[in-house]
Amino acid sequence: MSALTFRRMQESDLDAVLAIEFSAFSHPWTRGIFLDCIKSGHECWLAFDGLQQIGHGVLSAAAGESHLLNITIRPESQGNGFGHGLLEHLMQQAKVRDAEVTFLEVRESNLNAAGLYESFGFNEIGRRRNYYPAVGGREDALVMAYSLVD
Repeated sequence: MSALTFRRMQESDLDAVLAIEFSAFSHPWTRGIFLDCIKSGHECWLAFDGLQQIGHGVLSAAAGESHLLNITIRPESQGNGFGHGLLEHLMQQAKVRDAEVTFLEVRESNLNAAGLYESFGFNEIGRRRNYYPAVGGREDALVMAYSLVD
């Protein structure tokens, strides 16, 4: 794996962001959701492997807490440590924003993502019933937390 680089997401990036988002998820975020996140000042970042955009992440932070809202690595680039690198970058941004803890929800069926979060140090703290839309109904979310305090 080469060294990842990062830059802030801008509205002009949304076509490329949506291409990755739609390739990775059955229920992807919309342009409007990403645009709202950019306009509201969330930490919205792009990840690059060399010159190729391979992922993105969105984190909100306020009142000593942060919430990982979206982290996506394009399917053909998954399994190479890029998710860990992007997650590490987003946690650094949470610390810059004075967050002491980060929360996230992950689909119960998304074993790869849950494994990434666990390996990073996130712990499951609860469950949200029927949180996510799913093919054929709804799916539970695992709620996880990560302490940013040393």
